Amino acid sequence: LWLVCMDDYTGAVVIEECATTVKSIDLQLVRVESIDRNDGYSNIREATEIQNIQIGDGDVCRKMAIPMYFIFPRIFTCPTVLNAPSFKIEFEVNLIVSFQDGYTITENFPIRIIRQ
Repeated sequence: LWLVCMDDYTGAVVIEECATTVKSIDLQLVRVESIDRNDGYSNIREATEIQNIQIGDGDVCRKMAIPMYFIFPRIFTCPTVLNAPSFKIEFEVNLIVSFQDGYTITENFPIRIIRQ
């Protein structure tokens, strides 16, 4: 679990080795709202894509840091809400690597947004 503030999200991605041609690398910010009922039968989880940014286009260089940087859109984000009895608002960042042959790899990173 990463702790980030409401302003921005930064880092880097490195493709060490890859035998297949990379088509693109994308970052996706997702807002997840969940309602948990006490009966356990009606748990609802709704994920909404907020932002999608392409950080690599084409067959990127291997062993080179690709910087990632995006600003959280204030209208669609808020601090993470976990302490409500049956309602949660959480956020995730998906790193999506698409290949020329049609395959896609997605890595999901749950994040916690805090206001500083």
